[in-house]
Amino acid sequence: MSRRKFYVLAGLAALWIIGGGWALRAFLAGLPSFQSFEEYQPSLTTKVFDRHGDLIAELSIEKRALLTLAEIPVDLQNAVLGIEDSRFFQHWGVSPRGMLRAAAINFLARRVVQGGSTLTQQLAKLIFLSPERTITRKIKEMLLAMQLERNLSKEEILQFYLNQVYFGHGAYGVMAAASIYFNKEVKDLTLGECALLAGLVKYPGGYSPFRFPDRAKKRRSLVLQRMLEEKYITAEELKKANDETIPGERPTMAGMQAPYFVDFVRRKLEPKYGYNMLWRGGLKIHTSLELRLQKIAEEEMDKALTAFDEKAKVEWARQLKEEEDAGIEPPTISTNPPAKVQGTFVLMDVKSGGILAMIGGRSGGGPTDFNRAVQARRQPGSTFKPFVWAAALNAGMTGMTLVEDSPLAYYYDGRDWRLLEGATDQYAIDLATSVFAGSPDFKVWVPSNFDDKFLGVMTLRHALALSRNMASVRLIQQVGPPQVVEIAHRCGILSRLAPVLALGLGSSVVSALELGNAFSTFANGGIHVKPFSVARVEGPRGNILERHVPVEAEAVSPQLAYLTTHLMKAVVEGGTGSRARVLKRPLAGKTGTTNESRDLWFVGFTPDLLAIAWMGYDDDTTLGKKAVTGGTVVVPWWSDIMKKVLEDYPVRDFPVPEGIAFLKMDSQTGLLAVPTCPRQVLQAFIKGTEPTQFCPFDHSQPLALRADFSVSGDMRAAFMEQGSTNAVPGGEPPDLPSDDQLENPDEETAEPPEPDF
Repeated sequence: MSRRKFYVLAGLAALWIIGGGWALRAFLAGLPSFQSFEEYQPSLTTKVFDRHGDLIAELSIEKRALLTLAEIPVDLQNAVLGIEDSRFFQHWGVSPRGMLRAAAINFLARRVVQGGSTLTQQLAKLIFLSPERTITRKIKEMLLAMQLERNLSKEEILQFYLNQVYFGHGAYGVMAAASIYFNKEVKDLTLGECALLAGLVKYPGGYSPFRFPDRAKKRRSLVLQRMLEEKYITAEELKKANDETIPGERPTMAGMQAPYFVDFVRRKLEPKYGYNMLWRGGLKIHTSLELRLQKIAEEEMDKALTAFDEKAKVEWARQLKEEEDAGIEPPTISTNPPAKVQGTFVLMDVKSGGILAMIGGRSGGGPTDFNRAVQARRQPGSTFKPFVWAAALNAGMTGMTLVEDSPLAYYYDGRDWRLLEGATDQYAIDLATSVFAGSPDFKVWVPSNFDDKFLGVMTLRHALALSRNMASVRLIQQVGPPQVVEIAHRCGILSRLAPVLALGLGSSVVSALELGNAFSTFANGGIHVKPFSVARVEGPRGNILERHVPVEAEAVSPQLAYLTTHLMKAVVEGGTGSRARVLKRPLAGKTGTTNESRDLWFVGFTPDLLAIAWMGYDDDTTLGKKAVTGGTVVVPWWSDIMKKVLEDYPVRDFPVPEGIAFLKMDSQTGLLAVPTCPRQVLQAFIKGTEPTQFCPFDHSQPLALRADFSVSGDMRAAFMEQGSTNAVPGGEPPDLPSDDQLENPDEETAEPPEPDF
């Protein structure tokens, strides 16, 4: 060889070496570093638990959880090794023998039927590389596998692999696979089940027992045969495992329970922790929910609302037929059947503020659904009245203060609503307003009671029990709307409240959760406790990320809270909420019904628990005839729920704070009872505010003496001293209603018209 030719070849060789070295360096530079593996965090499942540790829901992109190798059955480990990499503990990350064997088999088959990748190579591909089949990717896979083998023990690699590998149907890792295919914990898997899961690794979709049971059975048999050959099992164990049944369909699993509550929790935590941490971080969220009570509430509410739907459809069909028979075209009612009625129910722990149950509607829940318990703002109707009565008590009145349930009329003077003087009965009101009936500049508001009747003079206790609207308007007029707004906000109402005379009739909108929370302030002796749903959040390794800290404040005095609660007990004992008496325990509450029965409410509470229920249509249409009220429709299914909920709670009365005295009172006059008073009640007072005058009437002589009652100047002064300047006796005191009269008593929001500015 000539010297010149030698130099040329040497130069070419040098260039080839330099170029190859540069290419190899660039190739190696593109490999992920082992440090990235150490920092790698697989997508984990976040779990949501109830207050007793029972699983409510799982939040995840991929169903996955991390287990230690000790928590994974040896049979499952051996099954995976036997079918995927029997020489796992002998090779150094790459198996030349396996690669040659796979190449030969693929050559003879003229297609790729077997891979030569070791389990370590598969792990490297799962974590670092794309699934593309190229020479470049294969080389990277081998190099990464060797790097893993140098830095990790065989046990660590196997553990990572079993927690990472995909088994199909959204199951990443052995824990999710055991749950999805067999609805079991990993530790409870049988040999046959372990073999079936191991067989899925190669081709999850093609060997799925739900889609291809015959293929899955053959694949399981092959895995068991390999385990026998590797002496992991005996022939007897193989036969027994082969006889196990293949799951033909996906087992029924709990899935997401209490969906509205779970989504409520999600909305609170996602802004704090971020999407990735919440859905991929493997958090453990311990909540206030009690799953057993949640299921009771869901079952009973759905049963009641389904029955209501059926009756509504029957009534709709009857009315439609009547109009068709009468030849009314077009019909005055919709030709479409009524929609599904909606409802909400929230159960809270009075002392802690924990939300024990939450139903936001009758559809499935989840991120896209509308949670009516939290997001809906509806008129509360007369459920708002207790805040008016609390303001009246706070202003110096008592449960025995007299108030008039008689006609009222207001006119708008361009700035304020003012009382129409002299309009003391319906005739006078009609006469006074008829002149301005056609004037667009003159607005009149004439509030009314639900039953369109007026019962005259009555005590505050009686007026709240029967939910008299006229009494509410008069009380607000006397104490001032701002004082009612202040009490309501202090108790827990967060929504804006317009300081108007119709406030006690439910003119401002609120959510069920905030209304229930405000009522719990009365139940909790005047202490407002901020409601909570998350007790604590743990990281994937059990570290505490946050823990609930109660937020408490004294909203009203214990005495005022007790007096208001005491009046609300009368609502249940003999008023619009009397159907809740079936619970046979001390109970306070308030019903509510808005205009044309669009919203039906009931809030009730014991010393331990408070529950609020709402019912209505999403499009705000009427629920039906006037007999459909909160007291007649909602209270029964509320009571059905609470009858089961309260089984484990003691029967006890509300604790009485210091400074409270009890006296027997005549329920008609509001004065101290004498033996001849036929209707006596035990009424609570703040000491020093008790009436001192006894009832002067002989109730066995109903007309003569009781006629003097309405005109006696001395008696009038006595009533004025009780604090009710509007309580001017004007006729015979009303009797308590009979049981028949209590069938449909309730209330209706009488909101004044909006003035034009």
